[in-house]
Amino acid sequence: MICKSNNQSSTLISLTLFVVAIVVAVSYATYSLSLPASPWSWRRGPLSSSSKFSIPSFNHHQSPPPPVIINPKTALYSMFKCDSDSCKKQNGKMNKEVSKLIEELKDETLLRRNKKRDKNLEKVEAELAAARVLMRNAGRSPSSSSRIYDPDYIPVGDIYRNPYLFHRSYLLMEKLFKVYIYEEGEPPLFHKGPTFDIYSMEGVFLNLIEKDPNFRVYDPNRAHVYFLPFSVTMILNYLFDPIIRDKAVLERVIGDYVHLVSSRYPYWNQSLGSNHFMLTCHDWGPRASWSVHSLYFTSIRLLCNANTSEFFNPRKDAPIPQINLHRDENVMILGGLPASNRTTLAFFAGSEFHGKIRPILFKYWKDKDGDIQVYDRVPNNVSYNDMMKTSRFCLCASGYEVASPRLVEAIYAECVPVLISQNYVLPFSDVLNWDAFSVRVSVSEIPNMKRILLGISDHEYTRLQENVKRVQRHFLVNNPAKRYDIYHMILHSLWLRRLNLNIYG
Repeated sequence: MICKSNNQSSTLISLTLFVVAIVVAVSYATYSLSLPASPWSWRRGPLSSSSKFSIPSFNHHQSPPPPVIINPKTALYSMFKCDSDSCKKQNGKMNKEVSKLIEELKDETLLRRNKKRDKNLEKVEAELAAARVLMRNAGRSPSSSSRIYDPDYIPVGDIYRNPYLFHRSYLLMEKLFKVYIYEEGEPPLFHKGPTFDIYSMEGVFLNLIEKDPNFRVYDPNRAHVYFLPFSVTMILNYLFDPIIRDKAVLERVIGDYVHLVSSRYPYWNQSLGSNHFMLTCHDWGPRASWSVHSLYFTSIRLLCNANTSEFFNPRKDAPIPQINLHRDENVMILGGLPASNRTTLAFFAGSEFHGKIRPILFKYWKDKDGDIQVYDRVPNNVSYNDMMKTSRFCLCASGYEVASPRLVEAIYAECVPVLISQNYVLPFSDVLNWDAFSVRVSVSEIPNMKRILLGISDHEYTRLQENVKRVQRHFLVNNPAKRYDIYHMILHSLWLRRLNLNIYG
């Protein structure tokens, strides 16, 4: 998945845009560890720093990793694009706004260039620089993974892009990473979020991070990142009038909140908000950050709706899973039938006219073939959960937004997910190799889906399903949280983005 640049025809222009993006991003800052728009390959360019932290020594007699090749399509500022005339007219206005924002942020950045450096922030940056060196050195000795003892889990297997380096990064996160939470704001709009239903990850993360003695720090001068604890879902639940339908209420509340903390504390202004983050699973999450230019373009946004066509930028934003937690279920029901006993080839249930992809799915497969069960509404005599647990493949087709809770539901049911989406950056794809436990079917391939799925041998299917079982632990919601679960994986995604940011470059 890539963020599309407005002009790709000229290498010079593309590279210039990239340089401008970097200059604008933070106060005299660079993203020295460049995160590609596609998931990381865990390779680093040259770094230099001293380290005061220690992990087991490694063999350094290997060639240094190749330098990262910057893809000009990952420029920080994309432009809205579409085909229809009405859409082009609307997006033309948006693109003018984007151009204005770029200039405004550039001016703000230049004003901060000559300001005196903050000693506390320099210390924090030195810690992160040391962590980068440790990860670089660890990446040169992948055979040394057994040297680190971990009582809970040592990542292995092809479900990871690089299990060895992920493990090192995770342990460094546990040792070093600190999050400061602004205490301004009152519930229910702040410090509270839904803990059930489709937007539940907002409330789950808020509850866990605020009680976490390991990652939460109360001295802001020691923090690596700063959390803006507003809930988009709760703001809309309490302030959005369904009759007037004034969406700008989001912009007013969040804009006022950022103005408050940036006026009361120095941390936002030190970096144009690039070391601050928000988290939301609401469909309007991206829009919620639009009114604050730095929040939209330079801050870290943890979003379920990780849509690159809507300015989701994987170089700084992180995708998180969308999970539908039900009120009547105290614990998550995991597991399903073994591969040999799964009688349905593929299953999907969901609204037919929800977005542009599902109508195509229904056109070709609803009531067309007994092996592929596609429902707009599950019949009374059919159990949704049972279908997930007895089907070989579970279809995860995007609706109006790219994310879907079916993705995690399939993993819980040990049903191999079939990803049917566009412009979707998958959760935890920095470290997880989704091709090892899922199948991708493009929109154009929907008519041939049965042939594609039947073409997967029993041996290959068994491998995919076993990997689904292995990756389950990273999507589990636990209270209290457990190492390597969904909460810690979200924190690790945040940790990687902060590592990728060098404020004093």
